Amino acid sequence: MLERLFQLKAHNTNVRTEILAGVTTFLAMAYILFVNPSILGETGMDKGAVFVATCLAAAIGSVTMGLIANYPIALAPGMGLNAFFTYTVVLHMGHTWQVALGAVFLSAVMFFLLSIFRIREWIVNSIPLPLRSAIAAGIGLFLALIALHNAGIVVDNPATLVGLGDLKQPAPILATLGFFLIVGLESLKVRGAVLIGILAVTIASILMGVTPFGGVVSMPPSLAPTFLQLDIAGALDVGLVSVIFAFLFVDLFDNSGTLIGVAKRAGLMGKDGHMPKMGRALIADSTAAMAGSLLGTSTTTSYIESAAGVSAGGRTGLTAI
Repeated sequence: MLERLFQLKAHNTNVRTEILAGVTTFLAMAYILFVNPSILGETGMDKGAVFVATCLAAAIGSVTMGLIANYPIALAPGMGLNAFFTYTVVLHMGHTWQVALGAVFLSAVMFFLLSIFRIREWIVNSIPLPLRSAIAAGIGLFLALIALHNAGIVVDNPATLVGLGDLKQPAPILATLGFFLIVGLESLKVRGAVLIGILAVTIASILMGVTPFGGVVSMPPSLAPTFLQLDIAGALDVGLVSVIFAFLFVDLFDNSGTLIGVAKRAGLMGKDGHMPKMGRALIADSTAAMAGSLLGTSTTTSYIESAAGVSAGGRTGLTAI
């Protein structure tokens, strides 16, 4: 059954390799389970509900990608998109998180329609690869600045916009040590380097009294505080048009760059340089984004960390599942 569904022999792989690759991908991207609730929680959203929504959105997106497109690409709420959701749409522009979720849903519906009619595929294939890569790099720099600010390494400065924080405080020290730990583990090709780094810093933070200890095991939090709480009517306001298109634009280029990058590394690109099943992959992505907004999280998208699973031998949708 698995052979017929995922064409394992045709992709020169087997069930054991695909499962190992799937675990590798999970370890590489599991940090989002902690980071996403932390970022979205700043809008007033219930962190426990966001945690559950993040898990469910990632599961729905990854399974859909595996079954529809048969690509070893996992999905989850995207970094960058969640930061834009929190710091720009809610905290800076002053919209409620319910309205912001409505904007995410509307942008996902537009994604889906563009994917169904293959307009999105045409747009992606028409844009030069360097431009797509540049957009992804810009998002990365945006995330880096947010991380430095949250860690206290960079602070507001009225004269120069940003300035150096007090590096003697525990938070900047822990963040710096965590960064070098992750870099070191990545250079040694340790699986789950990001997750290990996050857990190590979290434990150290608890021991130093920076972060309060909340227990180890508990029942899953309720999804009710965020489930179907999106305000679609509020998102239809004229003032939200730019926000909706911003979600659309960022996910379009960030996601397409991820799909192409992972597919190229897996040797799944066609001879013409295009992805053979790009349309199916985009439909899976837009479906996951719609589901995520209904559950209560920011835009769900393809994860570049899927490349870790590809490096471990993943070649089919079984890895994603």
